[in-house]
Amino acid sequence: MATRHVIVGGGTAGLNAIRTIRAYDRGESEVILVSAERPYSRMVLPYYLGRGIAESHVFTATPAHLAQLQVQAHLGRRAASLDTAANCLTLDDGTRIEYDDLLIATGSSAVKAPVPGADSPGVHSFWTLEQARGVVAAIREGSHVVLVGAGFIAFTILNAILALKAKLTIVEIAPQLLPRMIDRTGAEMVEKWLRRHGVAIRTGATLTAIEEAEGRRRLRFREGEDLLADVVLMATGIRTNLEWLNGSAVRVNRGIVVDDHLRSSVGNVYAAGDVAEGLDLVTGQPAVHAIEPTAMEHGRVAGANMAGQDLAYRGSLLMNIVEVCHLDIASFGAWDDPTAEAVAAARPDRWAYRKLLWKGDRLIGAMILGMANDIWTTNDVGMLKGLVQAGNGLGAWKAHLRRHPFDIKPAFIASGTTARLLPETILGRPSVPVGQVM
Repeated sequence: MATRHVIVGGGTAGLNAIRTIRAYDRGESEVILVSAERPYSRMVLPYYLGRGIAESHVFTATPAHLAQLQVQAHLGRRAASLDTAANCLTLDDGTRIEYDDLLIATGSSAVKAPVPGADSPGVHSFWTLEQARGVVAAIREGSHVVLVGAGFIAFTILNAILALKAKLTIVEIAPQLLPRMIDRTGAEMVEKWLRRHGVAIRTGATLTAIEEAEGRRRLRFREGEDLLADVVLMATGIRTNLEWLNGSAVRVNRGIVVDDHLRSSVGNVYAAGDVAEGLDLVTGQPAVHAIEPTAMEHGRVAGANMAGQDLAYRGSLLMNIVEVCHLDIASFGAWDDPTAEAVAAARPDRWAYRKLLWKGDRLIGAMILGMANDIWTTNDVGMLKGLVQAGNGLGAWKAHLRRHPFDIKPAFIASGTTARLLPETILGRPSVPVGQVM
């Protein structure tokens, strides 16, 4: 009898798992997908908002594509409960699905600030396609958009809002922009850059209420003047979609605790993406990395192991990369480790800033800002990521980087980072198209 794999979640992790299973088994197993939404890419929603792509281009797996992969799909359905003793998943409509193994890849949901009026009309989140549709319909040229929250999610949609010729104000409760991505010095540079591009910014701002004001929204703060907005966008955090596991045998900490094969505390139940608490590549400690690259890697590793491989995962690298108004901002690894040895340098004339962090002679974290059209920036973003990811000892090149943090290339080459990373693939073998595994 064919093995039955059940995948819960049609995002990046779930689809990568399905494609990996099929790359190994050539269609011999049974694959069932349960997804609350038709599969689409959350990463391209900002381009949809900015009118750069049509809605049809956000989808990642058409019904025809799922049929080609021989996937039985339950779209528009959610997981309701899991009986690991009986190997049975129950959906929100009462459907019961038995499985041999199961992958939980249910992702995250947006969380609004807990203030009166946050759930009123005219106050939007921007996380799902349905929410994106609401924002697309609301913003017009000249609209005053107030963006509550100045983290990575907020910054992914800044360009789209400005491209629509809307007036933009950012409010953030923390004393700086991007508080979980860059340090105070970098944030001050980003703030100056955005102000130059017409963005109003209010940090250290505690929102207390959102009220209706003659068809607009009035935002009240603990300190400072009120703001009147045509559209309010909340980008104040996400939470994992794991409530349906309450009462199950699957161990949940910050996310589902998984081993290096992405198995949960129940041997035939795997987790991947935002919901998985797996190894951090730099620290070796459990961490939840709710980012696209981790979801992709998790999905492929879990899919390979569900297909009968024995594949251990080194761990995921915390990284955030965003471009706003042609300024690249990136951080990698333990960029904010207070115990690390650090060096920082700025070139204000080039809008360039970077910070490097070490444990011994190993680069464990990095932060970089610079003009997107500056080859100095675009090259060094990739090389700094590589140095942190490879984890090679830099030897005497550490001293060089301390003295010359804007001269990354010699250390990157001399440390053997390219040789360390080139042969490395997630599945431990070259990539091949589905159905052509040798």
